[in-house]
Amino acid sequence: MDGNTTVDQEYYRMMEELQQLDFALVELTLYLDTHPDDMQALQQFNQLSQQRQQAAYRFECRYGPLMQFGHSYSRYPWQWMDTPWPWQV
Repeated sequence: MDGNTTVDQEYYRMMEELQQLDFALVELTLYLDTHPDDMQALQQFNQLSQQRQQAAYRFECRYGPLMQFGHSYSRYPWQWMDTPWPWQV
């Protein structure tokens, strides 16, 4: 993809999946802050964390990096020129 390329519907589907997982992980984090001994919630958090890592990997393999500053790899050529950027969706 270059800076002028439009993305397909799969981009938006995958981005929505990541946003849903992120939302659930934030909510579970807040819950676990006040209920640290809830084993079921902790197991759900760990399961969703693994799903989020896998979803992010699939997204980045297909569309490029999600995060900057060494949190995501970039293929050649440098992919941060490609839009839309994850925070623009």
